Amino acid sequence: MGPLSAPPCTLHITWKELLLTVLLFIFWNPPTTAQVTIEAQPTKVSEGKDVLLLVHNLPQNLTGYIWYKGQIMDLHQFITAYTIDTETIISGPAYSGRETVYSNASLLIQNVTKNDTGSYTIQIIKRGDKIKRVTGHFTLYLETPKPSISSSNLNPREATETVILSCDPDTQDVSYLWWINGQSLPISRKLQLSENNRTLILFNVTKDTAGPYECEMKNPGSSSRSDPVTLNLICEYLLFLCEPGEVPKLSCLTDSHPLAEHSWLIDGKFQQSAEVFFIPQITKTYREHSGLYGCSARNSATGRERSTFKRIKVFGKWIPASLSTGFSVESMWLSEKSQENIFIPSLCPMGRRDFVSP
Repeated sequence: MGPLSAPPCTLHITWKELLLTVLLFIFWNPPTTAQVTIEAQPTKVSEGKDVLLLVHNLPQNLTGYIWYKGQIMDLHQFITAYTIDTETIISGPAYSGRETVYSNASLLIQNVTKNDTGSYTIQIIKRGDKIKRVTGHFTLYLETPKPSISSSNLNPREATETVILSCDPDTQDVSYLWWINGQSLPISRKLQLSENNRTLILFNVTKDTAGPYECEMKNPGSSSRSDPVTLNLICEYLLFLCEPGEVPKLSCLTDSHPLAEHSWLIDGKFQQSAEVFFIPQITKTYREHSGLYGCSARNSATGRERSTFKRIKVFGKWIPASLSTGFSVESMWLSEKSQENIFIPSLCPMGRRDFVSP
């Protein structure tokens, strides 16, 4: 590339700052021996920075160049032109004051904005009896931001409640894709996408549709995927105390180094610090034992803390032990995770397992 006619523009842009992706689509008519190409420097540029569009392999005997915004040579989208003989620069209706055309046909766009994304066309005019025009296109795409998933309810009741997931932010000129368990969404009556795929509706959420979910934003220049989101099902099952008067216990096991510090709460009120919590002996006034039981585990070295909660409702009639097997206990479990490695045992052998990982 030859020297620029205007003072050189030095770009100080690191790869971490890059937010805009430039893709080049070149279409030439007629073809030449050395094909004219456009190179964007840098290939990615953050909003507010500069991008230089270099034109290589220009043919000989040229009279000038014209740049347009868009894919066609529309007078209303005429940005700027350069005439070689008179070294004259002409500004068009689409000129914003941030574009500079050089004698080698390259175009500098300063202080790039979202409005600069799209296609550009350069018209190269040759000298001679017949005017020949060579047109090249390139497309500037905004790099997709990292999306995030918002949920109408992170703790739905299993098989009874519907949840709406949204992929944020709402961005123009991108397509939305969804993933569950690292795979594309299956065809299911339980899953319904909105017209633009940005919203996903989950009907009567079960373990199979609880996630983890990821959403992806994609355009022809880039793509980015969200962090996974898993719904914490509130599951209901019926458990039984084997004997009236039995003292059930809840254990909170964690995978932590150093060992985690545990604390227990009932309805938000601190009870004690211990790994194992004994529920007070069930009596005739069984309702006093119902509530939201919580275990919090904290890693003192990292400061990371995780919690899990179980809503336990005790109900039944007081019947002498000789006439009954005992009280029934209904447990609604929150934050159900993988049951393969860690667990919180429940009141009875039928109980489910759960995980807290600080």
